[in-house]
This record gives sequence, C-alpha cells and structure tokens, in this order.
Amino acid sequence: MPLSMYQASVPVFVKTLGNLAAILDKGAAFAAAKKVDPAVLLGYRLAPDMLNLARQVQLSADHAKRACARLAGVEAPAYEDNEASIAELKARIDKTLAYINTFKPAQIDGSETREITLKFGSFSQTLAGQAYLLHNALPNFFFHTTTAYDILRHCGLDIGKKDFIG
Repeated sequence: MPLSMYQASVPVFVKTLGNLAAILDKGAAFAAAKKVDPAVLLGYRLAPDMLNLARQVQLSADHAKRACARLAGVEAPAYEDNEASIAELKARIDKTLAYINTFKPAQIDGSETREITLKFGSFSQTLAGQAYLLHNALPNFFFHTTTAYDILRHCGLDIGKKDFIG
C-alpha cells in the first residue's frame, strides 16, 4: 500500500511535536535544577543571526498547523507569538496538536496535486501538494524542531537522539 499524504504529514507532526514537548519538559527541569532562569533558555540562540529557542518552537508549531491546513485546503488558525515561558510554549504545542488531530485522512489524501501558493511579502511560489509537503513543509518543520533541540542540547541538557526521535 502506498504512503498517503495524510500518513506522511499528520502522524509525523504529531509524534515530533510530542517529542518536542517532552524535551521542553526536560528543559524546565534542567533550569530548575541548575537554578537558571528559564527565560535565558528561551532567549538562547546558536548564532547571533539565528532565531532563539522560543521562536524555533513557535515556528515548529506553525509549520505543522499550516501544512495540514494547506493540504486540506482550509485556512490555519493564527497564533500570537507571545509565549514567554516554557509552559506557554508547551501550551502552544498542545493547541497545535489539538488542531492537527482534527484532520481526517479524507481531508488530506488526494492533495498531491492540489496547488498550494506560498506568499512571503512580494514573493510567491506555487507548488503541487506533494512537492510542498516533501520539499517545503517537512524540511522547514524539521529544521526548526531540530534547531530547538540543538539549542537545548548546547545549553547542557542531557538529551539525545532517542529524545528527538522518540
């Protein structure tokens, strides 16, 4: 049986966001044990021109919810980017999980050829659904999720591949 667009999207986002939430729990425990202000972790970045941990988590959630919505041909909900604590970032992940878990296979399967137009300022790009998922949505999602993991690992969290993959 071929892999469906639903199977290649929703369960992947659900599992990885769940793992990211568990990593954030470890980040909170680390901050408490080391007496580090969690805000320091949230503001940490790997390089001066990179986004910080909080923004990486926000973008991970955004890429997951927008990908599912675009593949289903619906508008994704907008979230304010105002999370200032690990608990608030976890709530954003929970809200995203609740949203993407509403999608049924019938809404996303068959979206391989659906035209999806991405707009960034004056730039726009139109992709077929499968190309969008495989070459834009999933790579961006994993980039931001991995970067969040890398920031926390760099800060000293005792996490590894098993934490990321689950």
